[in-house]
Order: sequence, then C-alpha cells, then structure tokens
Amino acid sequence: MAGSGRLTTHVLDTAHGTPARGMRIDLFFVHGDHTHHLVESHTNTDGRLDQPLLVGDQFQRGEFELHFHVGQYFSRLGLELETPFLDVVPIRFTISEDAHYHVPLLVSPFGYSTYRGS
Repeated sequence: MAGSGRLTTHVLDTAHGTPARGMRIDLFFVHGDHTHHLVESHTNTDGRLDQPLLVGDQFQRGEFELHFHVGQYFSRLGLELETPFLDVVPIRFTISEDAHYHVPLLVSPFGYSTYRGS
C-alpha cells in the first residue's frame, strides 16, 4: 500500500526534561503469535529519528510493536539503580489506514506514557 502513510516516533526524557538522545528503538511486525524484526534505529539529539520507521512501499496495514530500550538509555546516562524498574518498553499498535502514525514516548526511569500524536 504505497501512499502518504508513514510511521514516526520521538522520545522525551521527562526525568531530565530533555529529548532522549541515542535511545535504541526496534520495530516489529506482529503476525499472530510471532513478530518479525523490521528496523533498528537510534534517536538523534532532538529525540527523533532521522527518517520515518515506515514510509512508501514499506508502509502497510497491520499490527506493529515498538521496543524502546529505556534501561540501556538511562544506564548510559549514569543512572545508578540497583535494580532498574524499566528495561524495554513495548508499545503494540495497529495501522489501519494510509495516514501519518506518530507514536511518541514520554519516559522516566519509573514510568512512561504514549499516545497517537500528529
């Protein structure tokens, strides 16, 4: 389904009040009880990706899952937690139309939120 559809994301570090620079993000296509890894990327200095995760011929309808590697991110910042509360934050969502899907993450070491953005 090639068209105007695209998938983007960004991450904000609410603990420090900054974009989450250098966070690893993996995108998976969900097929029944299996997932297929599609893309690995890292956020830039603005907490965004340099290009959409899905665009053009890669963009399709279906169920997807983003994995945000927040434990690795906070560890790299030097956050010393005996036992980190969050490691990988998975967000599963459905693409049902040829449109812009923006899935941001607001995260701290102890909690997160997301929404369908614009």
